[in-house]
Amino acid sequence: GEIFTARDQAHKRLAALIKKGAKLPLDLNGQIIYYCGPTRTPPGKAIGSCGPTTSARMDKMTEPLLTCGLKGMIGKGARSEEVRRLIKKHKAVYFLATGGAGAFLSKRVLSIKPVCFKELGPEAIYKVRVKDFPLIVGIDSQGTDIFGRDRS
Repeated sequence: GEIFTARDQAHKRLAALIKKGAKLPLDLNGQIIYYCGPTRTPPGKAIGSCGPTTSARMDKMTEPLLTCGLKGMIGKGARSEEVRRLIKKHKAVYFLATGGAGAFLSKRVLSIKPVCFKELGPEAIYKVRVKDFPLIVGIDSQGTDIFGRDRS
């Protein structure tokens, strides 16, 4: 399927646009964002290394994106209790990708295309087509957290 990459700087820009009530450069409704900044694409490959970044850095910018219909996030590490509650409220899902496996994950990418904020280089937003991309559910749509925190 198709997912979008976005890291810190792209999140800051999206959150600022949402706060202003401006039109976003992509439709987040029903989409999945992968917290990833892909490296330069080597010749003959679809993408360079594309491992996950630490998700907690996006926590304070997650609510506006969920409000716009974002349904999934992919990253590494635990999320804040507030994000867990927001995931449950918006019936979203947080997936975990294996940290340190960027070269392996790149073999699951079929294509990559820049979408917006191209001047940010690897922190731009890219549309990525993936197949058999290995993930586990970190927080499900009911708020169940693999890290064992309160499930109420």
